[in-house]
Parts: sequence; C-alpha cells; structure tokens
Amino acid sequence: EVQLQASGGGLVQAGGSLRLSCAASGSTFDGYVVGWFRQAPGKEREGVSCISNSDGSIYYVDSVKGRFTISSDNAKNTVYLQMNSLKPEDTAVYYCAAKFWPTAQAVGAPSEYDYWGQGTQVTVSS
Repeated sequence: EVQLQASGGGLVQAGGSLRLSCAASGSTFDGYVVGWFRQAPGKEREGVSCISNSDGSIYYVDSVKGRFTISSDNAKNTVYLQMNSLKPEDTAVYYCAAKFWPTAQAVGAPSEYDYWGQGTQVTVSS
C-alpha cells in the first residue's frame, strides 16, 4: 500500500511561485500515475496534472499549461508540482493521489485513484 504525504503549500502573492511535493512511503511509484488535484471552497475536486512513472507521460489541464510543471524524482519517491505565475483562482487545497495505470493521457476522475495524500493549502492573494 502506498502512503502519500503532500507538502509545500502556503500563502503567496499573485505572480509568485510555490513547489508542492508528494512523497511516497510503503511502496515506490513504479507502475503508478500520480496526479495532482485541487479543491476550492464550494467547488468540486478537479484534476490539475498527472505523470506516469511507467512511460513518463505528462498531462496538464488547460488552465495551468505553461505555468505548472510536474516532475518525478524516483530516487526520492517524490513527485513535484512547480507552480509559477500563480493566480488568485489557483487558490485551493491541493491533493496528490496515485493510481496503478501505465500512462498519463488525462488526469481522470478522483474516483479512479486508490491512494491520497492529506492535502496542502495554497492561497494566492491579489
């Protein structure tokens, strides 16, 4: 079983940057797609980006393309989400999650993911 620990959130001004980390324990990310989701108050949880540990494929939703970068450090069993040019609408609790799947063609629905981190708050002030 994979345990996930998300960290790196905080308060930042619009235009600023944050790097989120998702560290795995109990298992490696081998064979998994790791996704980042976010949930703003009163809104549904939405997928932001994902990366496949199997084939290296990556996916971003349109709203973060060119601003967010997802990466994986297999030696550290950690997936990162570098967030640049942050906007107030990026404010949300960010979660990482993992599903056993070979490729990252889309983030998919939260229900597809088997393991979740605890969430980290990202607040972007205008």
